Amino acid sequence: MTQGQLIRSFRQLTTEALDPDEPVVTLFSGGLDSTYLLLRLRDAGLRNIHAVSVDLGEDETSEHKQRIADELGVRLHVLDGRAAFVEGFVRPAIQAQAVYLDTHPVSSTLSRPLIAKLAVELAGELGATAVLHTANRSQNTLRRLNGALALLGYPGRYGSPYDLDPVDRDQKIQELKAVGLDQMSTRVVSGDSNLWCREFESGILDDPEDHAVPEHMYQWSALRPEARGEFIEIRFERGIPTAVDGVELALTDIIAELNTRVGAYGLGRYSGLEHLDNGEKVLEIREMPAAWLLLRTYRHLETATLDAELLREKMHVEQLWVRESLEGRWYGRLHLALESFVEVCAAQVTGSVRWKLAPGGAETRAILADDPRYLRDREAWEKYSIHRENAPYATV
Repeated sequence: MTQGQLIRSFRQLTTEALDPDEPVVTLFSGGLDSTYLLLRLRDAGLRNIHAVSVDLGEDETSEHKQRIADELGVRLHVLDGRAAFVEGFVRPAIQAQAVYLDTHPVSSTLSRPLIAKLAVELAGELGATAVLHTANRSQNTLRRLNGALALLGYPGRYGSPYDLDPVDRDQKIQELKAVGLDQMSTRVVSGDSNLWCREFESGILDDPEDHAVPEHMYQWSALRPEARGEFIEIRFERGIPTAVDGVELALTDIIAELNTRVGAYGLGRYSGLEHLDNGEKVLEIREMPAAWLLLRTYRHLETATLDAELLREKMHVEQLWVRESLEGRWYGRLHLALESFVEVCAAQVTGSVRWKLAPGGAETRAILADDPRYLRDREAWEKYSIHRENAPYATV
């Protein structure tokens, strides 16, 4: 893919660069930026626009997106990516302890390569000549999507016109209002949501030195008065969450249940700075109650089942795994190699952790591994180990 085939500005959205009758695919979240891109594509004279929305359990409804698509005369494709997201991206992230620099679990890092893959598949079916998105250079999504599209070998043009052509928020709102789309003016932050995470950034959260998410925006982690304390037990089998309180559930259902039950105690909120392509930092705030408990549960079970040296090396590999994912190289060879190492470790991790949840925190009450390395009776072990050590020297 050459630089000339990369879409980086709105000036490239012309009928000379893009055939007005050839299909064009654009990623569509239903938010301000993606809605404005649809408007600009329509106004540029393109007549075969396909807005693709990948359903990962986000906040925006399909009805909301369909209203926008109908208003702008584009075709909407809503693709259900929830199962693929959980099995192909969230599960490996749990096993890799995918936490960015010990501050927050990665989230959009996981969704972008799947969204890119599904968009490429749809583009192939339609014969589309371009796949566009709306990430700007203050968003890590820019290199994640572009990197995934490049590694997937998409042969057409791709990229984001916001890369070199940022558009003021007020201008986008006013131009959309002019065509009857005035529901975007109430948004005070940029949000990204899926069944694993709800994330907030930009707008009133631009300044790391002075920021606060309005409490009403939290849906999962709002502390509930009725949540006074309870026990909860999470089971993993070969590195995969399989049950809650002895009831076997699909991973999608486990995440949904934990987001509600764990979030009720005000748990699972994160804030942290992520680096951009050239090293600058931006603030991102998340709520991830299920991730909060699942990652801690998994670490306890790893500690219970893996050799100490293996676990030390895995902890080094984890940040390499996160780095390759975050930098847009999910489909790269190094990431695939790291994933193989993580899977070998995960095959040994089977057991359960019982937690006591309370407002503002959680404590373990039982760590039970099927093939444990821990001791349950230290005195008995000391006597046994001494006997074993002296056994070769025993006289007959």
